[in-house]
Amino acid sequence: MPRRTTVPAALAALLPFLPAVVGAQLGSYNPPPGAQGTFAIRGARIVPVSGPDIASGTVVVSGGRIAAVGADAAVPAGATVIDGAGLTVYPGMFDAGTSIGLSEIPQGAPSTVDVSETGNFNPNAQAFFGVNPQSAHVGVTRVVGITHVLSRPSGGVISGQATLLNLAGSTVPEMSVVPRAALVVELPRSGFGGGRFGGGGFAFAAAGSQQDVQRARTRQLDSLRAMLRDADAYQKAHDAYAKDKALPRPRQDVVLSALVPYVRRQAPVLFIADRAPDIREAVAFAEEMQLRPIIVGGRDAWQVGAFLKQKDVPVLLSAVMDLPSREDDPYDVNFASPSKLAAAGVRFAITSGDQGAEARNLPYTAGMASAFGLSKADALKAVTLWPAQILGVGDRLGSIEVGKVANLVVTDGDLLEARTRTRHLFIAGRPVPLDSKHTDLNDRFKDRP
Repeated sequence: MPRRTTVPAALAALLPFLPAVVGAQLGSYNPPPGAQGTFAIRGARIVPVSGPDIASGTVVVSGGRIAAVGADAAVPAGATVIDGAGLTVYPGMFDAGTSIGLSEIPQGAPSTVDVSETGNFNPNAQAFFGVNPQSAHVGVTRVVGITHVLSRPSGGVISGQATLLNLAGSTVPEMSVVPRAALVVELPRSGFGGGRFGGGGFAFAAAGSQQDVQRARTRQLDSLRAMLRDADAYQKAHDAYAKDKALPRPRQDVVLSALVPYVRRQAPVLFIADRAPDIREAVAFAEEMQLRPIIVGGRDAWQVGAFLKQKDVPVLLSAVMDLPSREDDPYDVNFASPSKLAAAGVRFAITSGDQGAEARNLPYTAGMASAFGLSKADALKAVTLWPAQILGVGDRLGSIEVGKVANLVVTDGDLLEARTRTRHLFIAGRPVPLDSKHTDLNDRFKDRP
């Protein structure tokens, strides 16, 4: 009779191997960054983005910030010197259109997806509390030179609040740059049609008549207006109570208090919109409610470029690599949209538009835009300085200037070229190892027979 192993005994036998098994299943491989110190990248080509290139110069990093930059910048005593001969120093790229850290395996693993909440109005939902710092997407994204991202929730009319993160750190507070960076709103769409190759809108028709859809849409818009006005009144009541304690003490409301920075125009509101009519309506709604709008998606933004320029509304463009959405669109309609926005004078940034797994393709997306009419200088700004300026952190991120956060990438070629390799990476002045899940798998299986 064969010997039977008890369950506890079997588990005990597996215990030494569980950490490796669990690590392989989760796919997380994000080596922690080193400590802040004083570093000098010497003799490298420097691309500050905000000014002319420096053919051969030095960038000094100290205390997490850029301490000096220039052809004649002195190397401080005791600094760790990096030989930059043949290398180029760029500011780290900024993907302002992703949900990285909120979604790990969307297909087939619901427990790894924390992108959306139940219900249509969730202003108090913060991406900050849902981000997984150990996401495998973090490591493979940062090694291409993307040092910081805007991770945003989705779903419903008010999806929640996006957070601006550095892609290095063991905890979200350690990674966080702006915990509550923007509110995400998707207005209910109007009309029918407009989907890919004639689809999309007819899904609404199956649910009822156009009149029914319009009534439901109107109810949602009215609810949104009422919530925003209530948030303004809520804060006014609290301001009055702070000045005069004799007044009745206002109640606390986590939903309304979450909206206060946005109705007071202290932070921007991201409106998800692709079609030209939806973009116009989002801008009109923002004007009505006195919000600071940013269009996210913007597939047809080039069609209303003059309008966006007039209203000074920026776009976080996420459709550059998408297929054409209409049968009669030219094949390059999305590739060329950044150059058309630039020609119209619209402030914009190029984003990956991906939940996380493909965010690493951001530099090649910008490179594609450069191949279809956008200047190389503008393509680089569209993934570095411009998104930082649009989101109000241009004084801290996006270019190589003294005093800014030292998010730097040192490469052996053009940052937007697929053949280029990252040689050194700094996030918040901390050297980041260039290992990732991809390099780990490559090393593990490259010699497999």
